[in-house]
Amino acid sequence: MEDVCEGKDVSFPLEEKKVLSFWTQIDAFKTQLKRTENCKEYIFYDGPPFATGLPHYGHILAGTIKDIVTRYQTMNGKHVTRRFGWDCHGLPVENEIDRKLNIKRRDQVLEMGIDKYNEECRSIVTRYVEEWEKIITRTGRWIDFSNDYKTMDLSFMESVWWVFAQLFDKNLVYRGFKVMPYSICCKTPLSNFEAGQNYKDVVDPEIMVTFPVIDDQDNAAFVAWTTTPWTLPSNLALCVNAKFVYLKVRNNNTGKVYVVAESRLSSLPIDKPKAETAGDTKKVKGAKPDSEDDCYQVLEKFNGASLVGKKYEPLFDYFNDFSSVAFRVVADDYVTNDSGTGIVHCAPAFGEDDYRVCLDNKIINKGENLVVAVDDDGLFTERITHFSGLYVKDADKDIIKAVKAKGRLVKSGSFTHSYPFCWRSDTPLIYRAVPSWFVRVEQLKEKLLENNEKTKWVPKYVKDKHFHNWLENARDWAVNRSRFWRTPLPI
Repeated sequence: MEDVCEGKDVSFPLEEKKVLSFWTQIDAFKTQLKRTENCKEYIFYDGPPFATGLPHYGHILAGTIKDIVTRYQTMNGKHVTRRFGWDCHGLPVENEIDRKLNIKRRDQVLEMGIDKYNEECRSIVTRYVEEWEKIITRTGRWIDFSNDYKTMDLSFMESVWWVFAQLFDKNLVYRGFKVMPYSICCKTPLSNFEAGQNYKDVVDPEIMVTFPVIDDQDNAAFVAWTTTPWTLPSNLALCVNAKFVYLKVRNNNTGKVYVVAESRLSSLPIDKPKAETAGDTKKVKGAKPDSEDDCYQVLEKFNGASLVGKKYEPLFDYFNDFSSVAFRVVADDYVTNDSGTGIVHCAPAFGEDDYRVCLDNKIINKGENLVVAVDDDGLFTERITHFSGLYVKDADKDIIKAVKAKGRLVKSGSFTHSYPFCWRSDTPLIYRAVPSWFVRVEQLKEKLLENNEKTKWVPKYVKDKHFHNWLENARDWAVNRSRFWRTPLPI
């Protein structure tokens, strides 16, 4: 401050370098560790970065905060060993190698050999270690690079196995399914990050299909809308929004009775009345087909909650063995009124919300009785007898024909929307349930919330407004990923 007051120029970077030089001269970090080696230990777990890229502002900011915590505990008389670590496995490394070797499909890795592929991954894991050490040291952070750890070390992977075994022995691990973006060409599920890398505008079919309500005095049918006709053979439920108002309406021209959300009545087709004789273009007397108000007569109005539990006739008979629990109306807030009919058809093997809703309503049980009627190649299995062996996207047109032949097609057309494609093969993804191992987080929710109450949060509002809410909505954790370069689960 004296130099500044006298008007002399002060270089803060130069002053920082002087401090760093002094710390090196007296071997400050190791000396401090030596002096505290008999003190009570303070354990600090540091989430490690990837060394396949260079550090950025986010790393430096987080690292500075971590350094403050460990210095503070040291100044309070604790022995704080600080080992730097490296996250070695997973997508970022595989991405690099796939680009290097021009790998586009999963079977190319298998042809190459997983061992050779993994050696390629291993070769780049520590590519920027020197640059990281230089930059982290320059920021003034005290941390041990010479005794670092890597997630690919056998000792580290064995520690993961030990933790997993504790969970397994406590019956906190089970096998279920997770609906994920799936690349048929590469025969592998992708992370949401990967699925978000390659969206394209595509034209898909859109259809409205009827599901007749069982024992309805007006022979009414629920009407559902979908842009994935190939999922219809696997339908197990219909979902409404309990808060919406729904209508039972009669088509004045066809006499058919439909159930849709009041806000989506306009989505139903306006049928033109048929002329009395062939070639007669005159309007049928008394018919008013110019709007849905004229075409449809409202028979009844009710809220969505009143529809829950109502049974309907399935479109196909491939899942008749589920009839005791399936083919009924459920409710969830994910149903919106900005498209469709306000009624969503649910195929739990092919939609994240479909799976969740069917699980919550005990139509499926933790995925244990889930049937995924599409194989790894995207072909219908033998269970879907009429379309067995067909690629799902190619089967759309045949399924629409079958729906029409059953008299269950209300409307068909095309729909342009943004759709995810595989970044490797540039082929359309599908959402498909894949086997996964889960940790029973929901079973531990009360303990997690209880321990959160005992935790001191800085800033304080994080405790209740963020972390509490996150724990409150925590779901069972899918712990495995379908990758080659990773820690294998010893099950």
